[in-house]
Amino acid sequence: MTLTFPANFMLVAAMNPCPCGFFGDATRECRCTGAMIQRYLSKISGPLLDRIDLHIEVPAVPFKEMRGQGSGASSAEMRERVLRARQIQQARGFSNARIPARMLRKLCELDEAGERTLETAVRRLGLSARGHDRLLRVARTIADLAGSETISAKHVAEAVQYRSLDRSYWS
Repeated sequence: MTLTFPANFMLVAAMNPCPCGFFGDATRECRCTGAMIQRYLSKISGPLLDRIDLHIEVPAVPFKEMRGQGSGASSAEMRERVLRARQIQQARGFSNARIPARMLRKLCELDEAGERTLETAVRRLGLSARGHDRLLRVARTIADLAGSETISAKHVAEAVQYRSLDRSYWS
């Protein structure tokens, strides 16, 4: 017997880049061998990674930067951009994460350069159909945040940047 329970959640997780935690750190030396790092990262299966929309590296923040004044967009500005993007998605009838597969191509229309960029990314990263769809949904969100109806190459390229585990560790 199979049971299905309704659930709607957002998974946020973190992991170290290697067993010692310092791979790629500019201030501390990593003590791990390539084989140790590969063994550590292989504990996360490809099918599980396929189901995670964003995986990014977050470097340590230098002390002066932590204590200084930020020069980027304010929280209020970011909130407004996100609210506008959410309104666009509501008008479509779905949040981008919930776009049904049968409607994905229609609601995530790419321009010609975006199509080429997506094809290259899927081929180079060896993405599955699920990975392709997740990348497309993230690109749609990036385009929405930019106020663009069509997904362009720059939106796809940015979405690829949020797939760091596909890009660096598994190839």
